Amino acid sequence: MNSPKASAIDVLGLHGAIAKRLPGYEPRPEQIEMARAVEAAITSRQHLIVEAGTGVGKSFAYLVPAILAAQQADDTGGSEDDQKRRRIIVSTQTISLQEQLITRDIPFLQAVMPVEFSAVLVKGRSNYVSLRRMEKASQRASQQMLFEEDGQRDLARLTQWAQTTTDGSRADLSFRPSGTVWDEVASDHGDCMRRKCPRHRECFYYKARRRAQHADLLIVNHALFFSDLALRREGASILPDYETVIFDEAHSIEAVAADHLGLTISEGQVEYLLNKLFNDRLNRGLLVFHNLKEAQQLVMDIRHLSRDWFATIQEVAEQSRRKNGRVEQRIDTGAELFAALQRLAMLLSQAAKNTREESDAVELSASADRCSALGVQMKQWAEQSTAEAVYWVETTGRRNRVTLSSAPVEVGPVLRDELFNKISSVILTSATLAVDGGRFDFLRSRIGLSGGEEARLGSPFDYRRQVRLILSKAIADPAANAAQFRIDVCSRLQRHLLESRGRAFVLFTSYSLMQFCAERLMGWLAEHDLTLYCQGQGMPRTAMLDRFRDDPRAVLFGTDSFWQGVNVPGSALQNVMIPRLPFSVPDHPLLEARMESIRRRGGNPFLEYQVPEAIIKLKQGFGRLIRHRDDTGRVVILDPRVLTKPYGRKFINSLPACRIEIDDGESIEPAEC
Repeated sequence: MNSPKASAIDVLGLHGAIAKRLPGYEPRPEQIEMARAVEAAITSRQHLIVEAGTGVGKSFAYLVPAILAAQQADDTGGSEDDQKRRRIIVSTQTISLQEQLITRDIPFLQAVMPVEFSAVLVKGRSNYVSLRRMEKASQRASQQMLFEEDGQRDLARLTQWAQTTTDGSRADLSFRPSGTVWDEVASDHGDCMRRKCPRHRECFYYKARRRAQHADLLIVNHALFFSDLALRREGASILPDYETVIFDEAHSIEAVAADHLGLTISEGQVEYLLNKLFNDRLNRGLLVFHNLKEAQQLVMDIRHLSRDWFATIQEVAEQSRRKNGRVEQRIDTGAELFAALQRLAMLLSQAAKNTREESDAVELSASADRCSALGVQMKQWAEQSTAEAVYWVETTGRRNRVTLSSAPVEVGPVLRDELFNKISSVILTSATLAVDGGRFDFLRSRIGLSGGEEARLGSPFDYRRQVRLILSKAIADPAANAAQFRIDVCSRLQRHLLESRGRAFVLFTSYSLMQFCAERLMGWLAEHDLTLYCQGQGMPRTAMLDRFRDDPRAVLFGTDSFWQGVNVPGSALQNVMIPRLPFSVPDHPLLEARMESIRRRGGNPFLEYQVPEAIIKLKQGFGRLIRHRDDTGRVVILDPRVLTKPYGRKFINSLPACRIEIDDGESIEPAEC
């Protein structure tokens, strides 16, 4: 299809067409400037960092030039038929932004833009049901070889749902099946017959994959993107090839990349795999179905070896001088366990060759691959085989289940080699990328980006009119006197919550401080007819937000997940309180290793890493308040260090310019200029 030539600015200027569908819409100067920058970066095949304040309309500003670029044929030198349109990835951190793009922004642009384009939301394979695996699970369940009564009930509901769903993914389910049941019926790369599958034509995953192959825009989350990037280093992939990637909510990509470029092996993960193969207590599992007696005994042996191995590693971690679970020396035990896993993989592979049913052969081969891969990963972790990585142990739950983790200390070199040097145009945008007056040095240093263009666009909101930034003094320093600080925080919370009559978020950096304040203030809040919604008390995050919006005297206590991706415009939210500056816990093994790396090269890890990281998170918390040009309210920072420490000025300079007031515990007065 020959698309009409247009520029991003032409399209953003289609006031009449857009206004008919979106009354009052008019492109803002900042939005037009961002669209120009994105258009130039894609056209010239350059990278771009662009910070755009809340209210700019970032999604339109990058979607419009991306859509137009996708319609332009690549200059491959071949015939017009051989030339292909440019595929563009848009990656986000939060589900709420993905939903906004795919259900609101993109359908709107499809209605008003002068070009036709397609966009799909790409999900990981395990989100889709496999019709063949479901049929097999139903057959085995009827023979009492898979699930207990609850699992049988979930499977029956899934089977009924699969007959009517058009999407075939978990998002289309009206209930949440148990993880064990879903794992048995989900689409699986290893347990897949591909074109030989009798249900291939109807397969929901392959339908989704074909849509992705032919789409102009692919909407993904950061986790899926970096899972794909990790696989590409091994010669495989999840996503089709692309020329341009746009990261919205780009402030989080270092953390997500580190999660997916390392290793995670849990004791529960190993036991789950072994129980799927052979549960000796219930006499169930794949090995029972195929009557593989030798493999059954081997599974029991591996179960004991695995428990001993994890216990040994936990003991090593507890005896480490670090006292934070970090393990700095290779573990020389486990050879018998690793060999047994490879032996089990060999038995499963042999059984796959001997079976007559191709479906059974594929399933056995997939299990063999999992056993082999698990043994390799456990060995790699024990030997600390990846240079410039940090290794640590965590224990969770009442049973103190062990999880082994590793991550690259610096993701920048990997992203430089595997992303920025291979993809022609990478665009990073967020409302919170710059620190200390507008510099992107911190972001660049963390993600390995040295070249490209950059732009910093303010918000169209009038923060001086709309926001009171209240800073606190005459309050205990949280680092010097934590006990008194907790008491002082409760006192200041009471004052500000009364003044705003609730309608407040209190954003904590730790569960312990949040729980202390909740317990201490619960009765007081009830006395003053203020409703407390506290994270971690059983109510899902979405339900908490819905109730908060509907309750005119609500107070929400939240931690990490409420600092970003939360949108409560209007009068329901008038007060955002931040008790403590959001510095990361300095003894986490990954942060500790990063700080050591900075120190070794002669830097100051606190000023070079912890302060800028905390500034970006503070900006995220600040951004919860003003979501619309008519919103007003206060942001209250209770941590006195923003006033008493030299680095405090960096935090203030990084926030939008607004009225600053000082709370001394007795009165609130304008700050002296």
